[in-house]
Amino acid sequence: MLALTLFGIFFAIALAGVPLLFAMLVTTVGVIWASGMTHPMETIFLSFIGGVEPFILLAVPLFIFAGELLAQGGVGKRIVEFARVLFGWLPGGLGVVTVVSCTLFGGVSGSAIADTAAIGSLVIPAMVARGYSRGFAAALLAVAGTIALLMPLSIPFLIYAFISGVSMRTLSMAGLLPALATALALIVVCMWHGRRSGCDNGDERSTPAQIWAATRAAGPALLMPIIIIGGIWTGVFTPSESAAVAVVYGIVVSLFYYRDLHWSRLPQLLLKAFMTSATVMLVIGATGAMAWLITVEQVAVQLAAWIQVVATEPWMFLLLFNLCLLLLGIFIEPLPAMLLSAPLFLPLAKHFDMDMVHIGVVMTANLAIALYTPPVGGTLFVAAKLAKVGIGEITKHLWPLMTATFSIVLLVTYIPQLSTWFPRFIQSL
Repeated sequence: MLALTLFGIFFAIALAGVPLLFAMLVTTVGVIWASGMTHPMETIFLSFIGGVEPFILLAVPLFIFAGELLAQGGVGKRIVEFARVLFGWLPGGLGVVTVVSCTLFGGVSGSAIADTAAIGSLVIPAMVARGYSRGFAAALLAVAGTIALLMPLSIPFLIYAFISGVSMRTLSMAGLLPALATALALIVVCMWHGRRSGCDNGDERSTPAQIWAATRAAGPALLMPIIIIGGIWTGVFTPSESAAVAVVYGIVVSLFYYRDLHWSRLPQLLLKAFMTSATVMLVIGATGAMAWLITVEQVAVQLAAWIQVVATEPWMFLLLFNLCLLLLGIFIEPLPAMLLSAPLFLPLAKHFDMDMVHIGVVMTANLAIALYTPPVGGTLFVAAKLAKVGIGEITKHLWPLMTATFSIVLLVTYIPQLSTWFPRFIQSL
């Protein structure tokens, strides 16, 4: 089967340490050449260029730059203080504050890496000083940082909307309940850990004056997702235009309101965002070339035939869907993993008459878990660096957290209403 050949070669090259971009291109060209196919090589080039041409992808570098602005512009520390005065009195209070802070900042940045880095630099020293082990602090941060991928401004949601044709307007609301459910599950684990270890029995309750001061300070940051999503839902601006609005809002808040960011820092942040965006766009182009070959050679049709033999019921397909995404995400970052897998799985999901919004949320939730699954993972490495602890030490503390998040993924997978009810409710208003 061509599908097995294609992915077998790809994973062999990628696991050998070849950068993802070249692994995809070498696999695509190599399979065409070795199989004696008659496709002209010019088609690979045209598919590569065509993959990065859609206007909606302009939002990716803009959202990345907005995330950099907010991560460096004082938004993170205001959000952490806001979470502390509201939830710091609970058992495991600092852990709870970490989860709530990551959830709120994720609604602003849409990036798991930016979320982990911005919040981790603020909460990890405090957690270690309180008596939390560095391993648990890093594990919690690595897991909580990925909640950003399910929040309304999620960059993976933007990519999925482009691939599937689903409305970003609808998708932006679909991940909200799963994100809050994930946060609640992690909060329960933090409270359990705080009581069990005795390291954090919570602080005193904050006074109304402290709550008001923290709310006023964090207000401009917390308003950003409301303004962006409200603008999309009311039709004031498109998802692509919302990214530009996010950049302008980030500049205003960081430079003129909080004043924690100076004009001289902007070129450095622009360069960093450009480098990240260039990497993403190159991978998108390479994925477009591979997706073209997959489409032309009817790989999806072959997989559909195989799935019909192995998974005769929708629940069986969803189980295989989750397992494949988890395995794929261990080796590949969420954006390229989604670009690679969506063209394969979406036709199969349509065969079982599944909601494409629901499938998008399930796909994103699985790829989020892969970000902190050992031995590799973006948030895992960021958290390890911030906490100055090894991956092995973090792994010992990951299991209760992963159990909580994977339980939510299973609920979202088999109860579609968790991702489809809220958008429909908003539309009915």
